[in-house]
Amino acid sequence: MNHYEQIDAWIDAHFDEQVQFLQRLIAVPTDTPPGNNAPHAERAAALLDAMGLHAQKHPVPAELVQAAGLQTITNLIVRRRYGPGRTVALNAHGDVVPPGEGWTHDPYGGEIADGKIYGRAAAVSKCDFSTFAFAVRALESLQLPLHGGIDLLFTYDEEFGGEVGPAWLLKNKLTAPDLMIAAGFSYQVVTAHNGCLQMEVTVHGKMAHAAIPDSGIDALQGAVKILNVLYAQNALYKKLRSKVEGITHPYLNVGMIEGGTNTNVVPGRVTLKLDRRMIPEENPAEVEASLRQLIADAARETAGITVDVKRILLANALQPLPGNKPLVDALQKHGQIVFGEPIPALGTPLYTDVRIFSEAGIPGVIYGAGPRTVLESHAKRADERLDLNDLRRATKVIARALLDLLQTPA
Repeated sequence: MNHYEQIDAWIDAHFDEQVQFLQRLIAVPTDTPPGNNAPHAERAAALLDAMGLHAQKHPVPAELVQAAGLQTITNLIVRRRYGPGRTVALNAHGDVVPPGEGWTHDPYGGEIADGKIYGRAAAVSKCDFSTFAFAVRALESLQLPLHGGIDLLFTYDEEFGGEVGPAWLLKNKLTAPDLMIAAGFSYQVVTAHNGCLQMEVTVHGKMAHAAIPDSGIDALQGAVKILNVLYAQNALYKKLRSKVEGITHPYLNVGMIEGGTNTNVVPGRVTLKLDRRMIPEENPAEVEASLRQLIADAARETAGITVDVKRILLANALQPLPGNKPLVDALQKHGQIVFGEPIPALGTPLYTDVRIFSEAGIPGVIYGAGPRTVLESHAKRADERLDLNDLRRATKVIARALLDLLQTPA
């Protein structure tokens, strides 16, 4: 039995334990918002410590967490050092959007049915807490001389941009990897992704009694004109195509609308929150300036309307660095062996924390236990699920790739 087969056998022998580990992680809510995520870090650290993977706890100062719109965050680092050589970071995030409605399984139950595990973050991305941790355990079970090291990074603000997660760890020099892999999907190695601009648009009018509407200024009517202009842009965005395989075109989504005070009152304020996905070829500053101008021009069409525009989030696109080739080669090689099909390297319309490492000059890719597509995973929808066979196989791919990366001095 060669070393790769030994890794596979170890993962098979410990797979029930791995699934139970994931179930215990799913059981602790990390709904973001509100973002009270330190309790999950405490649970994860205890579970990791029990497996011999000591987790360093790095609580983020409360003022920084609250400024980011969250409540509590403790980031975790598990450091494994084997000798001189490069350090590979494996980063998964524990924060998730709230469950929402329509579930047929307990969102925090980790229930298993038809070979799948159900629960919020089962597929994105508490699953990769287990993928990465058990891959490291499988690698170390070989007791081979290795070079370099591994940093397991478990963070909690990916949904809010990563500034008090990976960015905070890098800024404070708590990790300085040479290469990194972030939580992702099993059937492709992702080397590029979209950027994301999120903005809050507040439309101001003047409240009035509905019996005398002319005495007020209807903020909702002003907001409708802004919405019509924004939605018209989506038709134009479809004409702008990305050259990156896996990425199509820019698009815009208005995800939240709130305003008004009562049914019989002319609304004096309406707030919109929008999400603008940017393909890698776009310039974020130009995109933001263009949107602000469109909104300002549309607001002027309604007399008396004023508008405030605030940026909530700016996540740059991931541009692949040339140094990611060892990662891509190792993951594609072992992905094809384990999954029995070619594993492409391509882009994704999502945005992730990998861009933060890339901007710091650290080559990275996205790969993990998730399924073939976001739609299949039910991520951010009811009944999020993960095929346990994908979890098992992705863990083998990561462990095999780590052996390749750390067996030979860089």
